[in-house]
Amino acid sequence: MKKALSSIVIFAMLFVAGKSRARADQTATHSAPSAYIESSSLRIEFDKNMRSRVIARFNGNEVPIGAFATSETVRGNDRAWYNFALASQTRERIADSYGAGEKLSLTGMSDGLRKDVSIIIYDDFPNLAVFDVGYTNIGKSSLKIIEWSNNRYTIDAHRVSSQAPFWSFQSGSYERRPNWLVPLHPGFSQQNYLGMNASDYGGGTPIIDVWRKDVGIAVGDVEPRPVLISLPVSMPTVRQAQVSVQYLHNRSIGPGESFHTFRTFVAVHKGDYFETLLTYRRFMLKQGFQMAKAPDSAHGAIWCAWGYGRHFKPRQVYDTLPTVKRMGFTWVTLDDGWQNNYGDWQLDRDKFPHGDADMRAMVDRIHREGFKAQLWWSPLSAVPESKLLRDEPELALENRDGSRRKISWWNSYYLCPANSRVVEYHKELVRKILVDWGFDGLKLDGQHMNGVPACYNPAHHHKSPEDSVEALPEFFREIYDAAQRAKPGALVEFCPCGTAYSFFTMPHFNMSVASDPENSFQVRSKGKTIKGLMGDDVPYFGDHVELSDNHDDFASTLGIGGVVGTQFVLPSLVEKHGQFDLTPDRAKLFKKWLDLYQEKGLSHGQYLGTLYDIGFDLPEAHVIRKDKKMYYAFFARNWKGNVELRGLDDRAYHVVDYVDGKDFGVVRGPVAHLSADFSKHLLLEATPQ
Repeated sequence: MKKALSSIVIFAMLFVAGKSRARADQTATHSAPSAYIESSSLRIEFDKNMRSRVIARFNGNEVPIGAFATSETVRGNDRAWYNFALASQTRERIADSYGAGEKLSLTGMSDGLRKDVSIIIYDDFPNLAVFDVGYTNIGKSSLKIIEWSNNRYTIDAHRVSSQAPFWSFQSGSYERRPNWLVPLHPGFSQQNYLGMNASDYGGGTPIIDVWRKDVGIAVGDVEPRPVLISLPVSMPTVRQAQVSVQYLHNRSIGPGESFHTFRTFVAVHKGDYFETLLTYRRFMLKQGFQMAKAPDSAHGAIWCAWGYGRHFKPRQVYDTLPTVKRMGFTWVTLDDGWQNNYGDWQLDRDKFPHGDADMRAMVDRIHREGFKAQLWWSPLSAVPESKLLRDEPELALENRDGSRRKISWWNSYYLCPANSRVVEYHKELVRKILVDWGFDGLKLDGQHMNGVPACYNPAHHHKSPEDSVEALPEFFREIYDAAQRAKPGALVEFCPCGTAYSFFTMPHFNMSVASDPENSFQVRSKGKTIKGLMGDDVPYFGDHVELSDNHDDFASTLGIGGVVGTQFVLPSLVEKHGQFDLTPDRAKLFKKWLDLYQEKGLSHGQYLGTLYDIGFDLPEAHVIRKDKKMYYAFFARNWKGNVELRGLDDRAYHVVDYVDGKDFGVVRGPVAHLSADFSKHLLLEATPQ
């Protein structure tokens, strides 16, 4: 067919295919395995039709995740291939760049199509299985393939109760900026497409995870570059959830021709999703994904001038510095509004009438007061009227119809990250900011940085429109490297405004951020996620405290081991008053938390993300280990009852509430219990005796 199928026809096909697949899965529920591969933590079984199921193996116990299902399938224009009669299997020991492991190879046949599946479980990754799936046309006519699906599994509920049976990590980026961690409910469905889900919202890390109280399962891909897969999660009934990896393929394969899917994986774990993130990061490290190094100064508390808005006056910044210094902040960030427009990035002459000299004078003043200076910047965006696009219109990223792709927040257009001139232009700006003006760091900002659309601009001579998608991480590597060459140890903060962070850009910045959190739970859950993917060496900025619950929840940032910051304004310097005003009472509160932040230094600590399940353990708990001490952070609207201190050594500890000074006495590890009564948060320090 030359024309695309109508949405009605596609819906009908999906409906029929879904019913057929459901019937196939139902008949497979009690099938005996015909092939399997296993490790100490995981077993995957296949039946005679190459349907599979996953079994977690923990401490000698085997826990089936769900029934046999049609896990690796393809769909064409007018039919789908679900069942493949198992024709052969081989097993061997292998060794490659990921280490030694066990490999199972399967071949199956289905009506003119051969499926070849290899599954490897590496010795160093016993809870993860990597899939390589290929299909060959063994018929006499071409086959039209429009979609493939890997690692489609059903997860059975442990038991039906009033509590949500599943929690899930969702990795898609959406304009509504939802939580990354959600309890599942019947009827839930989220596609988690890692391409663009709005004009300027897209990208993500290729992992989704669903867990019960006793076991969890994750699927995704382990490709070394971003690919435009979907990771749908749904809960069709009160007793089951479903996950899979999907890709719209849209190609024909002639007789004798083959194609391969991306390398995908399934992993199992106990507790919440954090173990999956650790495993994925370790596996990707084998492919060269090494996180950047942060300067020690990156742990300093941050004051940002954004509270004064885009129309700030330099005098407002200068007059606020003494208060910023007195309270203990060490970074000063000049935010949006210093520039003439998005794209040209020249100085606003109303604010800086003498141009570069005025900006250098501001940075010098910030330095004289003892601060580090950071400048906000939004790469890859340019307004229509910018000189850049007027003089070099070919730099713009173009849609299939030749139109330019819009970035909504700044009413700008995307520049193409795969264009070499775009890359060089941004490197020149980095040198200007850090060398000519003297800033110590960059704050890169914008939801559009997390993912870009395919580019169809003929002037760019792309091999494929997806070149822009794959080039985005390399673009940010060029920026990061340029920053380090211009000023070794420069801070590069990456703030993809509410999107779900792409793992592929993570090696190219040395400060992450909560990225416009909509509540305190997002501050904490984003922190847990990013620490799982990036580790403890890259500091996590909890973003401006004014974005948290009640606009003053320092506890969530401190408890997760994050860097604290604010965008407060001095009431005497503004005409309109609101939540950013540093009133005398808020000044006392802020000073108290700044002193605690500096005293405890928890952003330098080790986040122990596997000790507590953020979904099922109540109250919500996080732990930092630092200097042999354990720091516990518990969160609940109101709590009265026991809290459990996990991860202690087998010895005595003295426990205190280090915020309010309450002494809880001496407890003994490895697990201790305390009776607690608190609202919002309880932060404890356990000191070995």
